[in-house]
Amino acid sequence: MNKIITTFLRKYKYMILVLYFPIYMLWFSWLERRDLPHFTIIHCKLDDMIPFCELFAIPYFLWFLYVAVSLLFLFLQSEHMSDFYRCSAVLMLGMTTCLIIYTIFPNAQPLRPESFPRDNFLTGIVAGLYQGDTPTNVCPSIHVYNSIAIHMALSQSYALREHKGIRTGSLVLCILICLSTMFLKQHSIIDVGCAILLYIFYYMIVYRSEFFALKRQVPARTPSKTNC
Repeated sequence: MNKIITTFLRKYKYMILVLYFPIYMLWFSWLERRDLPHFTIIHCKLDDMIPFCELFAIPYFLWFLYVAVSLLFLFLQSEHMSDFYRCSAVLMLGMTTCLIIYTIFPNAQPLRPESFPRDNFLTGIVAGLYQGDTPTNVCPSIHVYNSIAIHMALSQSYALREHKGIRTGSLVLCILICLSTMFLKQHSIIDVGCAILLYIFYYMIVYRSEFFALKRQVPARTPSKTNC
């Protein structure tokens, strides 16, 4: 059975996320629309100490490009497909777990300001975000979870092993995205912490498993010369 699954994944590698994405979107859309009498409020005192800052709208929305471009890059590394498979597995496992938690443990956050301290282009974008995204289904934060998963996949990518600048840039952007969820009042620090713990859990499962190391071709090393 494992051989059949492995062969299918190798042949139809592009189908992994293609098939999962519409399932995820339908499930998440249903969660956003459902009308429940009670949501558990996610909030702590540290949240009140974090000020609203619309500048973080820039990294927050860069998340979409960050995830898409990174997945495409990993997918195109045909000689090192284990990097793509492991990243995809971590993303799908974590996102599905978040949806399950949202389903059985409806939660929300009360952090959004009633009015913005400034009126500018970025606050206008954030206002649009608030209108299109309800303050529910927040813990764990999928935004944070996916950012960490993408950065870790890039940092361990064989193709980027000698590109420290790209890996450093990815780390900076990942941190800014995670911070943006709190400075835009989209998530509580609790949501961020839970996302980090969830990622660590799936990292230990996926990146320590040989099943996802499906295809990595590493150039053979030239035998070192020894004196006889």
